[in-house]
Amino acid sequence: MESRPTTIGLVFGGYSGEHEVSIRSAATVIHGLRSGENSQRYRVIPFYIDQEGRWWGETVANRVLASQKPIDQSDPLKAKGFRGLPEGSETVEVWYPVLHGPNGEDGTVQGLFKLMRQPFVGAGVLGSAVSMDKLAMKAAFTGAGLSQVPYVGLNASDLNDSARREGVLDRIEADLQYPCFVKPANLGSSVGISKVRNRDELETGLDHAAQLDPRLVVEQGVHARELECAVLGGHQLRSSVVGEVRFDADWYDYTTKYTAGLSTTVIPAELPEGVAERVQKQALEACSALGVMGMARVDFFYDDTRHQLWINEINTLPGFTSQSMYPMLWEASGVTLDQLVHKLVQLSLIHISEPTRLRRISYAVF
Repeated sequence: MESRPTTIGLVFGGYSGEHEVSIRSAATVIHGLRSGENSQRYRVIPFYIDQEGRWWGETVANRVLASQKPIDQSDPLKAKGFRGLPEGSETVEVWYPVLHGPNGEDGTVQGLFKLMRQPFVGAGVLGSAVSMDKLAMKAAFTGAGLSQVPYVGLNASDLNDSARREGVLDRIEADLQYPCFVKPANLGSSVGISKVRNRDELETGLDHAAQLDPRLVVEQGVHARELECAVLGGHQLRSSVVGEVRFDADWYDYTTKYTAGLSTTVIPAELPEGVAERVQKQALEACSALGVMGMARVDFFYDDTRHQLWINEINTLPGFTSQSMYPMLWEASGVTLDQLVHKLVQLSLIHISEPTRLRRISYAVF
């Protein structure tokens, strides 16, 4: 007797500045779940979360996927938005979030799935939350002994009082050199990031980031190559080959990341002997330090002249667009898109069936 296909609830969109990227990623993931043997293994139901946080069922979700655009603000359907799980969700056996940024990548939707006691793809609540908050992430990296560029963390409220504001500016200039980068602590895809070269630009960048997040980080700018490594697995994590992102822009901002032709990728990256192995090893160590399982893309800076490697960040729900490194890195490591999404779903099922207890995470490198 043939087994019944598993019903996957694929959730995308979300109340986030990365809403449109999520739509594009979801289209790729659905293609993978409906390709090859997966077409017999899985039944995929898409669920769309609009920019107001309302959940929509298959009819609206398919319309958004077809148009590759969010629901129009004037759409009459939006006035009937439902702030709960829509029709069809009761049949879902595994949830597959394809949500980038806040309210999808920070442990919130993972907490919902945990409360529902249903399996879900990707990192859990702790790994997601710590990876999303750059200050918490950096503290965990420090505890694990991973090298990072110098940085200063602060609260947006520190900027409201003139005396405290001057103190913050003085501290940043004492600890860091220009240029440096001002970042909201809890946004991804370079949203809200400013490259600053003097005190006036520093103030402007801090004020801009403070409108988006109550926690901020300022990082030392470095002249370095941008390397990325993908991680996949449960209690045994595996790292992919190492890739490099190249671009002609001043820095790797949102437009450069998601506009075709503005950046290129080299996979595998052309690196001196031993550097790729260091990246792969540290990617696994970083995931262990933050309690990340399932999937992650770990980003690094590498300075050729000094042979210096710094870890930058972990992304627990990396992009799956046509320009996204995570699926391309696994493709270069011998794992096709349909194999990749199948593995991710199977990992979610293994985790839910195992007793909840601490386990030692082991490592493997492709």
